[in-house]
Amino acid sequence: MEATIDKETLLSELDSDYVVNPEAIAFYRRNGYVKLKHVLSPAVLSHYGDIITDLVFRLNTLTKPMEERSTYERAFLQIMNLWREDEQAREFVFSRRLAKIATDLMGVEGVRLYHDQALYKEPSGGITPWHADQFYWPLASPNTVTVWIPLQDTPMKMGPLAFAEGSQNVEIGRDIEISDESEKILDDELRKQNFDVNDTPFELGEVSYHAGWTFHRAGPNQSNSPRKVMTMIYMDKDQIIMQPRNQYQIADHAKWLNNVPVGSKPEDELNPVLFSY
Repeated sequence: MEATIDKETLLSELDSDYVVNPEAIAFYRRNGYVKLKHVLSPAVLSHYGDIITDLVFRLNTLTKPMEERSTYERAFLQIMNLWREDEQAREFVFSRRLAKIATDLMGVEGVRLYHDQALYKEPSGGITPWHADQFYWPLASPNTVTVWIPLQDTPMKMGPLAFAEGSQNVEIGRDIEISDESEKILDDELRKQNFDVNDTPFELGEVSYHAGWTFHRAGPNQSNSPRKVMTMIYMDKDQIIMQPRNQYQIADHAKWLNNVPVGSKPEDELNPVLFSY
């Protein structure tokens, strides 16, 4: 009986409101990201973290030794759309609480899921080079946001996410895939333009939201434990699919948007509305 009550409590938390204060909303819109504390309880992170971890190690197909991997492969194990693999993972991904925060930060009427992805940086895992996510997405509006949820305390040695403040507004690097080249070109350019970089640890229960065009990176994992992170990408529920501009957007259009026609909203079952006013 107690386990049932516990589960109801966890689901109730995932469904409850987190009030984003006006200062946090203003910070997000100015800087293209925000970090919020105490968004999820240790109990929720422990319960769903175990489920997500089991799925990552069951579904992972990247088994090459670290020294044989590309920079991208060394950055993390990447498993996507866990919500379609497991009912409890779906409960977490479909959290109304997390989707409402995304809605409020962007100032839209509601959000759809683009897709989810677990990002597990293994011990000795390398850097995640500077990049902007929306390079990969055939989406017309910049109203996209990713919630980055560490499933453990994430000190500097584990490689927490770092953000170039205000970089969502610049045109540089919007045509560069994540690579050694993107790390060098964007690092040089961001320095040249004097962007402040927020590179700080994450406490347990702290999450970040970053816009699709905000440049971000992460350091290597120099700890003995995997840096376990779950993410969900949200888009304005009125987002429009645009003509893909590169091979990655062509692939994303097929995989995450089910090739819904260009110029239309992604109203397919793959992209459910997770919160709406």
